Amino acid sequence: MGWSGSIPLSWALPTTLCSSNFLFKQSCLPVPAFASHELHFPINEEANSDYEVSVVVQRSSINCSRSFWLSRTNKNSRICASQVKVEDTTEDETCELVNGVELSIGEGDDAINAYLCTAVKNNNGTGILLLSDVFGFEDSATRDFAYLVACNGYNVLVPDLFRGDPWTKERPKALFEEWRARQNPEHIAKDIFISADWMVNEFVAAGITKKLGIIGFCFGGGQVIDILAHDQGGCFGVGVSFYGTGISTSAAANIRVPVLFIAGDNDPLCPVNNLKDIGKEIEHQKIVVFQGRGHGFVHRPESPEEDEDAEKAFVIMRNWVHDGLAIET
Repeated sequence: MGWSGSIPLSWALPTTLCSSNFLFKQSCLPVPAFASHELHFPINEEANSDYEVSVVVQRSSINCSRSFWLSRTNKNSRICASQVKVEDTTEDETCELVNGVELSIGEGDDAINAYLCTAVKNNNGTGILLLSDVFGFEDSATRDFAYLVACNGYNVLVPDLFRGDPWTKERPKALFEEWRARQNPEHIAKDIFISADWMVNEFVAAGITKKLGIIGFCFGGGQVIDILAHDQGGCFGVGVSFYGTGISTSAAANIRVPVLFIAGDNDPLCPVNNLKDIGKEIEHQKIVVFQGRGHGFVHRPESPEEDEDAEKAFVIMRNWVHDGLAIET
């Protein structure tokens, strides 16, 4: 079914997008909410756009309950298609209704594909830019996490950093460096700022919030530092780097906003000592280290124990983003 016009208000987008074409299709990804609670766990803490938007959609209306991470490993959970509900005998927490939309931002060679998740109920009007790992913006783990963040009231944009050429698990590892060399840092930074400009137009220019948040995993976690250093508080008000790779200590010295680092102490790709050195260059920062955890444990947990730490890390991240952006609203 084709449709042209503005996005319905029921989609909870703060402003209307132009040049829109919609094709509707249900998605089946679970999206939980998280209750605020006191945490006790083994961690160490150190301290106006020029871009047109054309929308070709996969619209997702999703409602679910309880923890996403627990639902990955709990065999007693029931997952239903279309509007997703996860039911079991444990604690039941009702989530926001979340919509997912495929976007194309810009025109011609500058056009960028992206995925936008928006909270339908209690949308706080705040934009979050989520930068993926090397597996790209279509990877299910990244989209799952985008849903989780949107479930807490945010509007989350996940851009295609690799222009349709993400790394895939099927490729021989021997080809990784060759693939990595094809990813132009300047082009990636340009695409991130194009995405940020679009979000500024949609959320900041609408007078809903003064700043955006930025979150990244692995490759994207390293990009968070580079982007914040270049931005210097221009459009981003807070950042979160999950086990970021390739982080520049010299770039960190130019950051002017609060940054949260989350990593494991068993991660050779993101050594804790490096994070401590980087943290010394940032005035307002916090380093949270989970003992015994390796790379990717938050958005790609592989055991019930990692599921538990992933949920704790999410709560820490959620509170950091809320507190950082609350100052700017």
